[in-house]
Amino acid sequence: MNKRALKLGLAAAIAAIVIIVASAQEPGPRERGPQESKPSKMYTVGGIRHGISYFPMVDTPFTKAKVVGEMDFAHYHTYDEVNAFLRKWASEYANLVDLYSVGKSFEGRDIWQITITNKSTGKDTDKPAMFIEGNRHSGEVTAAESALWFAWHILSSYGKDPEITRLVDTKAIYIRVKNNPDGSELYLNTAQSNRSTVRPYDDDRDALLDEDPPEDLDGDGFILQMRKKVEPGKGTMILDPADPAGRLMKRATDGKGDYIVSAEGVDNDGDGRTNEDGVGGLDLHRNYPENWRPMPGLDLTGRGWTQGGAGEYPLSEPETRAVFTFLLQHPNISVVQTMDTTVPMLLHGPSTSRMSESMFPEDMKIYQYFDEQGKKITGYASAGDTYWDYANQGRDERDMRTRAAEMGFEIPREPQGSPLFGHSPDFGYLYYGAVWYGDELWNGGRVKDYDGNGRITDLESLRYIDEELGGRYFKPWTKSIHPTLGEVEIGGFNPKYWRQNPPVEILEEWIRKEALFNLFMAKSLPQVKIVSAEIKPVKKEADTFEVVAVFTNEGFLPTALKMADRVKIVRPDTVEIRLPAGAELVGVRGRQDIGFLKQNEKKEVRWKVKIKPGTTGEADVAILSTRGGVARTKVRIG
Repeated sequence: MNKRALKLGLAAAIAAIVIIVASAQEPGPRERGPQESKPSKMYTVGGIRHGISYFPMVDTPFTKAKVVGEMDFAHYHTYDEVNAFLRKWASEYANLVDLYSVGKSFEGRDIWQITITNKSTGKDTDKPAMFIEGNRHSGEVTAAESALWFAWHILSSYGKDPEITRLVDTKAIYIRVKNNPDGSELYLNTAQSNRSTVRPYDDDRDALLDEDPPEDLDGDGFILQMRKKVEPGKGTMILDPADPAGRLMKRATDGKGDYIVSAEGVDNDGDGRTNEDGVGGLDLHRNYPENWRPMPGLDLTGRGWTQGGAGEYPLSEPETRAVFTFLLQHPNISVVQTMDTTVPMLLHGPSTSRMSESMFPEDMKIYQYFDEQGKKITGYASAGDTYWDYANQGRDERDMRTRAAEMGFEIPREPQGSPLFGHSPDFGYLYYGAVWYGDELWNGGRVKDYDGNGRITDLESLRYIDEELGGRYFKPWTKSIHPTLGEVEIGGFNPKYWRQNPPVEILEEWIRKEALFNLFMAKSLPQVKIVSAEIKPVKKEADTFEVVAVFTNEGFLPTALKMADRVKIVRPDTVEIRLPAGAELVGVRGRQDIGFLKQNEKKEVRWKVKIKPGTTGEADVAILSTRGGVARTKVRIG
């Protein structure tokens, strides 16, 4: 064992002895809400692992509120802070907000969710609904902020904004701010990051779990880049001549490199690689049952499709199961948004084919409509499916060829599709029959195109950081002594709050525009309505009448997508009549299926009724739609 590995192993052992880790609490009564975590100097990753389990907590201004306890969107909210606001809203808006745990994360944290609806106008399950999820991926914390902003905006606007008031009165909105609390806490409170769940995983297939995570060698709270000057021709990178300050690096060509560049860290397991097996390795967004494929190496033929991050089996991860179970228990949900970063892009399925190959034409038109409206609302340049549009978004072929040549490889001349498996948008449309988006927020730091050529370079990003943000998101290269490499320099773009998420100075701009697109979709939910209901005498038939009712859908979306009907996730819209004593139906059933209602489509239903002399009372007329909601009225009899 080398000295570095011994030192880290001893540190972990000491930490295990001296640190008291609060055990995961059992979920309390629904009204109690989440409890705050106890503070600690170390972050403990749960589960049995061979690697480092304890990481120093970092104190960063990017997660600090302007005023503790007051809402602002100029910082990133931790799990405890989000929970505090959820509790507060459940108390202050008791008639609008329900707070509850939908399950436990891998490490035992409660996954908290709220329902927003006016309880006095009916149950949430009797209303058309939308589901919004944030922070499925550990480091994509912008998604949690957009979900939180959406909830805050809805609640603070209720009673003031007529459209939002009507939305809350007639619809149900389910919001899960942090579906992956373990990964979010790791990301916000330590220098570490990972793709998704923190479940230990053998990334490098050496029979060890998470044994080589990165190290924050300079103690600044981030895993930055590390560069070392070597003899000419011995490296792979050079100083980018476009940056006279010598801050940017460029891949060398023709064997002329004089720098080696890697992420900050050491080779813990002595295999010649650095940071190749960090915390976790599975991906909650490859763990859905639709089009799921096994992990690489588990296809015994060696010829089938596999999917990195897929998990042991579909829904193997508790966080994904918590989404799946909730949705199947709430088929009233027509629209789902599960947000990620970075591109940015309005993104949906299919993930293994083009839209025209796997979507019904009428469903595809709905998606295309939302794509176009969404681009107007958000300003995103791209929208479309995962398989084709995501794989080829922003494709400037000449520019891509130039960059590919600089990196030493070629790209195909023609655009090509690239499949993803176990992807939630496929589950969402093909299995659940909903309008399901997995939008990509933020743009990786490509903020301002100074020369107007349609391409934002790292040099332009650096200029924006210098001129607009005081240089805060690029750390100057600073000399440091590496345990095995000797003298190196550590620096570069902030990996968390520039590359993967927006700087806090412009965070609200990005989360707001995404939330407004989600609000637009919420306002587009179906909504069944009884246009009229009246009783008319039947000519030449004594004491016989007809109850005539007209039903419609006043929402933009139909009460079921074509795919929802195909996979039978919803039942046909049903109308029914219940008569008072002394009245009975003649030759017709009281409950009838009427199919599904498109926007503004009207359907008339007639019930023939025989009434005994002297009978008085009211008939109850209703329409019951899985996704269009429930509407009722009464008709006077006698």
